[in-house]
Amino acid sequence: MEEAVGKYWHRLITRHAQNSYPGAAVYLSGVTKPISIMFRALGGDGGLKIEAATPREHGAQRHWLQRVAGSHKKAALAWRDQETLRLPEKLCLYPSSDLNRDLYFWLAALAAVDIVEKRDWFVDNQQRSLKILQQYPGMRQRYLRLAEAELKRRVLPEHLSKEDFDQERAIWAALAEPGSREYLPKAKHSPQPVYIWLYPDLNEIIQRRHEPAESDDDESSPEGEAKESQQKHRYQAEQVEMPNGEDGLITVRWENIFSWAEYIKVNRATDDDEDEEAAQKAADMDVLSIARDQKTSASRLRLDLDLPSAEYDDVPLAGEVTLPEWDWRKEKMLPDQCVIRPMLPRDSEPRPLSEALQRVARRLRGQFSALVQNRIWLHGQKDGSELDMDAYLDHYISCKTATAAEESGLYRDLRQNQRDIVTLMLADLSLSTDAAVNNEQRVIDVIRDTLLLFSEALSACGDRYALYGFSSRKREQVRFYHLKQFEERYNDQVRGHIQAIRPGYYTRMGAAIRHSGNILSKQAATKHLMLILTDGKPNDLDKYEGRYGVEDTRKAILEVKQQGLIPFCITIDHKADDYLPHIFGKNGYVVVRDPKELPQKILGLYARLTG
Repeated sequence: MEEAVGKYWHRLITRHAQNSYPGAAVYLSGVTKPISIMFRALGGDGGLKIEAATPREHGAQRHWLQRVAGSHKKAALAWRDQETLRLPEKLCLYPSSDLNRDLYFWLAALAAVDIVEKRDWFVDNQQRSLKILQQYPGMRQRYLRLAEAELKRRVLPEHLSKEDFDQERAIWAALAEPGSREYLPKAKHSPQPVYIWLYPDLNEIIQRRHEPAESDDDESSPEGEAKESQQKHRYQAEQVEMPNGEDGLITVRWENIFSWAEYIKVNRATDDDEDEEAAQKAADMDVLSIARDQKTSASRLRLDLDLPSAEYDDVPLAGEVTLPEWDWRKEKMLPDQCVIRPMLPRDSEPRPLSEALQRVARRLRGQFSALVQNRIWLHGQKDGSELDMDAYLDHYISCKTATAAEESGLYRDLRQNQRDIVTLMLADLSLSTDAAVNNEQRVIDVIRDTLLLFSEALSACGDRYALYGFSSRKREQVRFYHLKQFEERYNDQVRGHIQAIRPGYYTRMGAAIRHSGNILSKQAATKHLMLILTDGKPNDLDKYEGRYGVEDTRKAILEVKQQGLIPFCITIDHKADDYLPHIFGKNGYVVVRDPKELPQKILGLYARLTG
């Protein structure tokens, strides 16, 4: 009975303490695409991701009902850092869904504009608002509606203490007329959240509270080894001491301890057993506590990823190349950062095409043989090997029936119809390609079949092409595999190279693209096509994670375009729409949803790109 009454009381108090409008809720997932377009149209950083913000404590005074209910301690506030724009996952602040939707667009506009002189949260939001209203007058009506709705939500200044009154009055004035207040008066409590403003970077706040611990190793966890979390929130963190395994023993009643041998130090944070409820437990936590240990949970895996001895490693080739790398934070190229190491796959022996692919290969050779170079007659030429009788008769009739027309080409010529195209295919051979596609195949197996069928088709039509693969382990080890070079004929030796490929290490894509561009640009042709086959984002150990790798790859793509090359990406990463438009442009990539269809998709795509 007590439990039932308690639940009813909790629901009653929580409902009365609520000051939102669930019926008018708008979700971030439903507006991400349009606000992304507007954000970039207003000059926002194209590499910035838009993700959900986690609620954080605001420290403001609460209504007595909210204190009784124990609610409204936190609020999902908008903020941004160098890599991400964080917006509330759901907005139901205002009674109209149109207003809640407008708030998403306004917050994206605030994040898109930049100001020259940054001072503090209060002044900067006014300056950003003022700049938007001046540069984009069409946003004024939207802002006025939002400001009016925001003021209606706020506590009336006369209900506050003197200090809080001055602070709240300054916010009211800043909302009504952006740029009118130069500072926010100090008060005992933080002000009520201003939902139409951006808040300070949460990461900087955490760093100020706790000194960042120096990492024992700057390497991040191996690609594809951990189960990917679907949780996109960020949490407040605190640094604590690592549990030493000596706490928690029962020391009062010694008879309860049967044996000292039964006690084992187990670090649950790095236990190998996967906790299926870990994501839910993390979502329920207010603060994530982080401790330093002598080793990380990924350190054992990094031992497996150390380079093997020469006896078991792939075969190195001569011709190492040093390349620069783009540092987007410093906005400059760092010279001599990456070392390209040409290699051949180990155990590469001449092999015929497997029986499983021979039937498909015969069909593809028949289809692509239609693209073989042939001889055609070009009509209406100024000069040629023969008189073009059709053109001559048309010219003769026009001279007899009307004013003499200007003489056009009266000859025809037999010429070679040439496909002056060279193609370089660059395949990602990173560790993630070891993932299973189905019960029979891994991603690396699909890539292997794709390269073989691609070679069969292009050999049938006579187009010149080359095949390379790559993986990396830090910037000194960008391993670049020569599967087929332009001057090589497609034969059993090349088939052996392709069938010997296996999952490697990481994906330092920028260096591989730069080196491929240098190879491709040296080929004499009127059209140079670079196809990049991958299954994930650029990443590596050291600092090549996240936006650093994305921006370096984007810079490499811009460089190859300046060389007159045509880069195009084919990926099986379902999340590629989050980052590939920034790297390749909206028309520079395609996502293949079913990896088993990759060979057919690539060949159809090649026919369109070169047709």
